[in-house]
Amino acid sequence: MMSAPPPLHYLALGDSYTIGESVPAEACWPMQLIEQLRRHGVVIDDPRIVAVTGWTTDELSAGMDRARLALSYDLVTLQIGVNNQYRGRPAGQYRGEFSALLRRAIRLAGNRPDRVVVVSIPDWGVTRFGSGSGRDPAQIAHELDVFNAIARDEASRAGARFVDITGISRRHPQLVADDGLHPSAEQYTLWTEAIVPVVNAVLRSTP
Repeated sequence: MMSAPPPLHYLALGDSYTIGESVPAEACWPMQLIEQLRRHGVVIDDPRIVAVTGWTTDELSAGMDRARLALSYDLVTLQIGVNNQYRGRPAGQYRGEFSALLRRAIRLAGNRPDRVVVVSIPDWGVTRFGSGSGRDPAQIAHELDVFNAIARDEASRAGARFVDITGISRRHPQLVADDGLHPSAEQYTLWTEAIVPVVNAVLRSTP
């Protein structure tokens, strides 16, 4: 009689979008992701989440320093940068700090870059909060497109995967939580539907 396979281990790195600010804990996309994977027959633990609302790239790095992280995870996701853009930090600085985070993520994935999935930054400028912020939505969109292009480029260079959910956020600006800024559970479900096929293929195709 064959024993059950050991569960896979998942590390989610990010900020408010990763923890699911203003929605129930089970509605954040990393939790929705593992539930979907389990429905596909993947045996996986609940995610270890290292993320805090408001974190920038350097703050995530410091948070990882403080966290007691395992030496190797079977899956690592990384979604970070919106607060760099919100605070007006330059794109060049973002590239350097994001690249360093991506290298750390790959090491935490057992030096398997294809087990790292980078998720793009949504466009907060289309939300109720964004429209009332006094900032130009077109400028917000442009800056986020630059940051996301950097993240996509760095992921490609490193051999990691990239999932673009920015378009979803722009097509569904009404799907926000009560704070008028962060995605609702329904929008996180749409993100998860975009992320699941990539993660499922990765976990099934590599040892």
